[in-house]
Amino acid sequence: MKRLLLSALLAGTSMALADLNVGVIVSATGPAASLGIPERNTVALLPQTLSGQKVNYIILDDASDTTTAVTNARKLIQENKVDIIIGTTTTPASLAMIDVVAEAKVPMISLAASESIIAPVDPKRFWVFKTPQTDALMAAAIAQHMAANNVKTIGYIGFNDAYGEGWLKEIQKYAQQRGIRVVATEKFNRTDTSVTGQVLKIVSARPDAVLVGASGVPGVVPQKALKDRGFTGQIYQTHGVANPDFLRVGGRDVEGAILPAGPILVASQLPDANPNKKASLNYIKLYEDKYGAGTINTFGGHMWDAGLLLQKAVPSALKVARPGTAEFRAALRDSLENTRNVIGTHGIFNMGKDDHLGLNARARVMVTIENGTWKLLK
Repeated sequence: MKRLLLSALLAGTSMALADLNVGVIVSATGPAASLGIPERNTVALLPQTLSGQKVNYIILDDASDTTTAVTNARKLIQENKVDIIIGTTTTPASLAMIDVVAEAKVPMISLAASESIIAPVDPKRFWVFKTPQTDALMAAAIAQHMAANNVKTIGYIGFNDAYGEGWLKEIQKYAQQRGIRVVATEKFNRTDTSVTGQVLKIVSARPDAVLVGASGVPGVVPQKALKDRGFTGQIYQTHGVANPDFLRVGGRDVEGAILPAGPILVASQLPDANPNKKASLNYIKLYEDKYGAGTINTFGGHMWDAGLLLQKAVPSALKVARPGTAEFRAALRDSLENTRNVIGTHGIFNMGKDDHLGLNARARVMVTIENGTWKLLK
């Protein structure tokens, strides 16, 4: 009897002391570095224990490369035995990681935008969640703003990858609903330094406005080219450019751009009644206290929100099994899917079996660039 009691006590102690291993993949170098660096930096602000369990964050850089992201995911699962993966920064790489996590039955919280990462929730995406607003949610906001400002025709130039393709698909859909015609579409690579040929074609179509389907600093290239070629219509960007490096590199060339963004981008300008204001200002203070004034951007907020989701989900999963087991990973997945009313920097997360994002229109605001900074449009 005493031996059985001792065994039970040891089992309970083993469960209590088991470490929670969190794999993190970000694009800290390469074209998406202006997004990935604040995501990486934010990991240092996340809790080191959750419900009494020590948390180990294993961070890998995919260098903005899809193949490297997949290799990193396999390494984290096979060598580091992670319980969950947070990442990665870009849409193409996140999409490529889905097969890896689904096969291993390890939950994943992506930090990339495309709705196709989580929808439809098929047997593979069953294991995948995300924190950034989808391209669909943000494209709807852009089309609404365009219609309200009498835009009848638009041109589009976007990345020649899944991010750009996803944005083109969504803006075509929502523009059509608003009676807006897409009169020109062009593509460019994330590493291109010139898009003169594509821009000349767009300008010749004489659209009322142009949407640039890009993220990070590369989004500057088409906007500068449009200005250089004398385009005077409204230029829209995606929420993928909402970081200080875009403003720094773009300078006067990006003045007047309009884009949808998460509330965190203009947190101090939000009304006090906005539920995300307090959460955003809290994160901003933590980040800038560590990394310096003016260093905050929306992409670190996506990592912070992923941390909030973990804080909500882990206690329930621990009631089922201990970290390091298949049972715990499955329970953690189930707990994430049942997340309700988590107030983050970008919105309020309410997930479900058919919605692995859980954000709605409250998670977006329209902003413009004025005098080198972000200004809330009211």
